[in-house]
Amino acid sequence: MRVVAVGGRAFVTAMKLAGAGAILAETAEEAMRAVNSLIGRGDVGLVLVSDEYGPEFSQKLAEFSRSVTVPVIYQLPAPGSKVSRVDYRAIIRQVLGV
Repeated sequence: MRVVAVGGRAFVTAMKLAGAGAILAETAEEAMRAVNSLIGRGDVGLVLVSDEYGPEFSQKLAEFSRSVTVPVIYQLPAPGSKVSRVDYRAIIRQVLGV
């Protein structure tokens, strides 16, 4: 199974250097289309999406990822993004729909 990154130029370049496949997406709409195109492919097991598209996109992505079992969709901070605290319990509850 492959890992594919979806995000801006710096994010996908960093992921390519780590050995992942990459899809460049300049806007939130392009990113969502890219994620949708990876669903149902048998060769993709993990989709890493940059968090650079804003909180509304993050919410839509979380809702979408709850309905998909494979690939696993995970959002990561973009290079140079502001450091913030992450409430992993809230993320797990959100993914599980609890």
